[in-house]
Amino acid sequence: MTAGQPGSFAAPNAPAPGKTEFPSAGPAPAPGLAQGPGTGSALPVLPALRGLLPRGGLARGSVVAVAEFGLLCLALAAAASADGAWCGIAGIPEAGVLAAAALGLDAGRILLVPDPGPSWPQVVASLLDGCELVLLRPPARVSAQVRHRLEATLRRGRGVLLVAGDWPGAQLRLRVASQRWTGLGDGHGRLRACCAEITADGRGEAAMTRTHWLWLPGEDGGVAMADPADLPFDIDEEPPGAAPGLRVVGG
Repeated sequence: MTAGQPGSFAAPNAPAPGKTEFPSAGPAPAPGLAQGPGTGSALPVLPALRGLLPRGGLARGSVVAVAEFGLLCLALAAAASADGAWCGIAGIPEAGVLAAAALGLDAGRILLVPDPGPSWPQVVASLLDGCELVLLRPPARVSAQVRHRLEATLRRGRGVLLVAGDWPGAQLRLRVASQRWTGLGDGHGRLRACCAEITADGRGEAAMTRTHWLWLPGEDGGVAMADPADLPFDIDEEPPGAAPGLRVVGG
């Protein structure tokens, strides 16, 4: 597939397997590639997520880490994509374009690299040079050298690196602390919506811990704020008929 179409993305001049290289100076993005949501200090996020972020958006040049891949990762990218930003998704073969589009991502501006292989740092560096937001699940523990080189590429391009997993030194970290599903009765019913408790903290301006309850997803498939006082269950107890072990997935 070519840039601009959902599907696989072949990084230009990819090194031979087992050899990791980084571009010394990022190539100029293709015409229109990085012409997304303006040149402000932050990429926009869905209204329900703004209270979790110190600037009400994703700070450009920063690394945002989410504990694991799920709808929260896609939700964080949704508003920027809908506003015109190019988004790369690397190392997450289960990331479905339909699930992403349901949350508002523009399928025509998603570059998918399901398996970047052993040269994944170079592939991600290329994506960072051309996209305003890159969602990455590293295949293994990331060395300090690789992290520093990718962060340098990130700062030069003024995009956002959204990591599904651990990234030491990330400016912002988010996780799903707990979640409750609605729709299940005593052995019957259908899952209709998930109410998730999201916690965010980090470094610098993100050092203060923020916690919000969100419908992720709501009954309409979208993301919305949830008022704990209006929830159909007690958030301090496991509701009757709950299905332990169920979690939000992205595909």
